[in-house]
Order: sequence, then C-alpha cells, then structure tokens
Amino acid sequence: METKNPICKLFGIQYPIIQAGMVWCSGWRLAAAVSNAGGLGIIGAGSMYPEVLRAHITKCKASTNRPFAVNVPLLYPNVEEIFAVILEENVGIVFSSAGNPTTWTPTLKAKEIIVVHVVANTKFALKAQEAGVDAIVAEGFEAGGHNGREETTTLCLIPMICDAVKIPVIAAGGMASGRAMLAAFALGASAVQIGSAFAVAKESSAHANFKEKIISSAEGDTKLAMKKLVPVRLLKNEFSDAVAQAEAEGADRKSLMELLGRARAKLGMFEGDMDNGELEIGQVSAMLNENKPAAKILEDIWQEFRTGLKALTAL
Repeated sequence: METKNPICKLFGIQYPIIQAGMVWCSGWRLAAAVSNAGGLGIIGAGSMYPEVLRAHITKCKASTNRPFAVNVPLLYPNVEEIFAVILEENVGIVFSSAGNPTTWTPTLKAKEIIVVHVVANTKFALKAQEAGVDAIVAEGFEAGGHNGREETTTLCLIPMICDAVKIPVIAAGGMASGRAMLAAFALGASAVQIGSAFAVAKESSAHANFKEKIISSAEGDTKLAMKKLVPVRLLKNEFSDAVAQAEAEGADRKSLMELLGRARAKLGMFEGDMDNGELEIGQVSAMLNENKPAAKILEDIWQEFRTGLKALTAL
C-alpha cells in the first residue's frame, strides 16, 4: 500500500520509526532487526574502525533485504576511511551528525545516497538544508550521547525547525513511546528517531550490565556533562561524578580530555564497567523497564501511537 508519509517514501520503509545510530549499541544485529520489523535500522559507525564497519554492513545485508543506514559522527579523525567503506559497499542511506553537513553531503549526493543530518538548533537545520540533505533529525536536549549546547528541549525544537525548513523533519530526544511519537507528529515531525529504547533491545550490542543499569535507572539519573568539550548526556556514576567535580573546579579542555582518556565509552557501554565507564543514554531511560526484542519495541510504539491517535480524534 502506498504511503503518504514523506519519510516512509524517502527510505522505502513501512513505519516512520528510525533506530538511532548509537556507539557500542547499534551493530548489524540491531539494525537488521529494526529494518526487518518495518522501521529503518542504523549501524552506528562512531564506535567502529573502517574494516569493522565493513563487516557489519556485510552481515546486515545478509540479514535483511530491507533498507538500512549508517550513522557517521563527523567529529571522528578517521571519517574519510569510514566514508570510503560506505561508498565501496554501496550503502544507500547515511545519517551524519556532530559536524558540518556541507563537508560530505555533496560527495554522497553525487553517488545518489540519501543523506540525513542530525541537528540541535535551527541555524544548523538551515545549513543542512542548504547543503542538500534529504531530511533532518531534530534532536532535543533530552537525548542521550552528544547533545546541543543550546539545551533546547524537543517540545520547543521540533516546531521551530519544522517552521524553518522545507524538508522532512525526524524528531529525536525523549522518543520511546507511541505517546511521544504522537506528540512529535502534532509538532510537525514526519517520523521519530529512537535511541534509548533500542539500546536495551535484545539485539543491541550494549553490555548486559549497561542494559540493566538503564532499566533500573530513575528520574534524574542522567545529566549533561563535558560542555567544554562536546556536551554529552550520561547516566550518573563514579566517572560522571569525577567529571562534575573537575568542571566545578574549573578544569580546562585539556584536563577534561585527560580525564576522559581513551575508550571510556567502550569501557562502560560495551565492556560493562558501570563505575569507570562513560554511560551515554537519554532522560527517557527512566521510563524503560524491560529488555525486549527490537521488533516488539517497534510494534508496541506503533500500536500505542495508533491507539493515541484514535483517542485524540474521538475528542
């Protein structure tokens, strides 16, 4: 059945539900599971060396015949090698983030690749549109991982960006339920991007310790940290406490970089060190209380969305 939804048409998917590209959580298993369920799965290249990404792309292709994407944070030093793999493997959809959309969008569009860029303010939404991207992910302050310095919440950000641009907008930040999805559509979004809810999916490559900590977290257990570097939302633990103390004492960028060290996110999210690792997750983690298959997560969100839509229509 033909859809009128611009994001479903753009990607060739059944449901306007996108799985976020999350470091150490979104490998080929999760991406394939979401795509097979009718959404758009994304391989998160931010935690991968080029040949590791190639292996994930190959396995994802073998596990689904439906569209999937690769997310590339542009701030990483090996981004040219990452894009070389994406071009060689004929990936059809790329989500870029954490960087200037004008740098790589023309190259990707020249190869007829669909490009989506993640932004946290209207200024960069307009810049991304001017660069030629096909859609925008507008990510509010509630989101996990790298975040906007403006601290604009999803409820404010989505309508501002929808009013500013002419291309489809995907809402992100606090999206883990059909009710949140319904709110995002009411604000003008054409789809939602979901991170935290899929981070705890059975197919997520996150460590079991990290999944359990997310599920057991409560309201107020995340905080925005490292604004002098790149703002990032973390679950509170010994590492985040050390960061907060360093920032309170006036630590400069160099000192924070030394504290962050190497592979701190891998230590926590992938290897399971809940004390010393960097645990990137959104505020909505307080609402998550179950470890389910990705297909079940997508189905539950979609059904809640439809039920909520009927209830509002009845009013």
